This record gives sequence, C-alpha cells and structure tokens, in this order.
Amino acid sequence: MKKIIVFMFFACFAIAAQAQEKVKKEAVTSAKEKTQVVEAACGECKFGMEGKECDLAVRIGGHAYFVDGTGLDDHGDAHAKDGFCNKIRKAEVTGKVVDGRFKATSFKLLKEKKADK
Repeated sequence: MKKIIVFMFFACFAIAAQAQEKVKKEAVTSAKEKTQVVEAACGECKFGMEGKECDLAVRIGGHAYFVDGTGLDDHGDAHAKDGFCNKIRKAEVTGKVVDGRFKATSFKLLKEKKADK
C-alpha cells in the first residue's frame, strides 16, 4: 500500500511540473510575438542576403530574416525611388522567427520623417 501512495505522489508531482513547463513555453512564445519597429528592405538588394530574386526581409537585432506572410509588392513598387530594393525602410511588425524566417502576423510600413531643412 505504501508503494502505491508513494507512486501516486510522484505521479502528481510529475504532472504538476510538466504543466508549469508548458505555461512557461507559452509565455515565451507570446512574448516573442510583440509588436516592434524593424528595418525592412529587399534581402538581396539591401541586406546582402543570398537568394534567387528580390524578396522582403527584416533586420531584427542585427540579423536579417526573409519574411513570410507579406511580400515586396504588397507595399508598393519595390523598384521605385523609395521602394524596398532602393531604400531601407522602417516597419511596425508582429510575428516571430521560425526556422530562420520571420513569420509575420502583421506588417505596417511606417511613413518616413521628413528631414528638417
């Protein structure tokens, strides 16, 4: 009988510990999906990334990542004077890095501030 009670105690402890670990992982995941302002541009043209064609990329913490969930032409002509292939722009994004790519759940290109003359 003592063995059954000891076994049940350890089983309950193991279940409780596992549940706490799951909560921690969920908190970390949601924290990574906070909205942040990043640099956005063509990965090949402006960030020097290797690829076959022009693709949207963001630079977060000094690292560039190709973006899934939106593309270059979703935000205007990429080859225009202020397009992603010619200029690094600021964008407000929400998402997370998965397998070396930024999975965007939102992407809002910010207006440029005009320089004081």
